[in-house]
Amino acid sequence: MPIIKSAKKRVRVSSKATIRNSKTKRTIRESVKAFYKELETGKPTSVDAAHKKAVSAIDTAAKKNVIHKNKAARKKSQLSSAAKTAGVKPTPTTKAKKPAVKKVAPNKPVAKTKVAKKAPAKKPAAKK
Repeated sequence: MPIIKSAKKRVRVSSKATIRNSKTKRTIRESVKAFYKELETGKPTSVDAAHKKAVSAIDTAAKKNVIHKNKAARKKSQLSSAAKTAGVKPTPTTKAKKPAVKKVAPNKPVAKTKVAKKAPAKKPAAKK
């Protein structure tokens, strides 16, 4: 058992993270199994929906750093190839395109106008 206060907190934090990560991994496994089960039935619409759900679960896990991004890419590729060999073409899961942003030209510095110097003030005439 840890004695130092920061070590006690690390135990609490790591146990919370372990639970969160295990839930994420569980959703991946469940969705992938559901996809393969739907693949056996052969209904294109249900296979497509299961494929989207599985890919979404994998992307979520990769985003949360539960699995490595390369592993996520490999898993998604395996799912797509399994669907393709079964004769079902899943819809591509691409990100939405961002709207084009117009580039604004940088403002040119304003040319400084020369200000005419004021004539020196005239001294009053000397008294006689």
